[in-house]
Amino acid sequence: MNTIGLYALIEYEVSKLWRVWIQILVTPWISALLYILIFGQIVGRRIGEISGVSYIDFVVPGLLMMNVMQSAFSHTSSSLYFRRFVKNIEELLAAPLSYMEMVAGFVTGGIIRGLVVAAGVYAVAFLFTATSVAHIFLFIFYSVSVALIFSLLGLLIGLWSENFEQLAIPQTFVIMPLTFLGGLFNSIHMLPEKFQWFVKINPFFYFVDGLRYSMIGISESNRTLGFVLIFALVFGLGFLVWYLFKKGYKIRT
Repeated sequence: MNTIGLYALIEYEVSKLWRVWIQILVTPWISALLYILIFGQIVGRRIGEISGVSYIDFVVPGLLMMNVMQSAFSHTSSSLYFRRFVKNIEELLAAPLSYMEMVAGFVTGGIIRGLVVAAGVYAVAFLFTATSVAHIFLFIFYSVSVALIFSLLGLLIGLWSENFEQLAIPQTFVIMPLTFLGGLFNSIHMLPEKFQWFVKINPFFYFVDGLRYSMIGISESNRTLGFVLIFALVFGLGFLVWYLFKKGYKIRT
């Protein structure tokens, strides 16, 4: 294993956070602040409590998970696509790194960005509510594993995209809608029963609900199914990304 090369790749990926820190870090923190002010404070006062907790405490885990998913995905998808766009990917392929190490370097950068953004969102939320973590190990598990999943998804989209418009399609038309429909702002029991099935087949629901359980001890999903789903996605996506790198899909001419 080329630990020096892997560390150099990770260091390069992480350094992007500080080069464009306003766009990468400050922007999602301000967005989270607006969500908390509007939904947590203004709307939340009218809704009252959900499952025995204040509305703002119910919403905060969803905001954390949303930022973890979006940040991890954006990092790896844009990083890999930009390397392809400027032909810089050829330098990476010439480096003494295995395909697994290349994937690990990109993914680690995505995970770190997702967690740093989430930490900032947590700090913002703490200004308005005494947000706590009921199960710290589950909190770490859901945060890191979901960041890993979306970092891998980002690499797939970074390989698939032929232009910047295609790069934005999954974020706009898949990730954002499924996040909002995954119990981000509401309990599944607030929906008509005939629509609850859609939430239950939405994988994002299990991500949000899992993190919510780790923070406030409230769960509306089958957590065992959620664990199985997470492990299946990690290994399935990990193998697929490694295989595409090995085959040189859209990275070798």
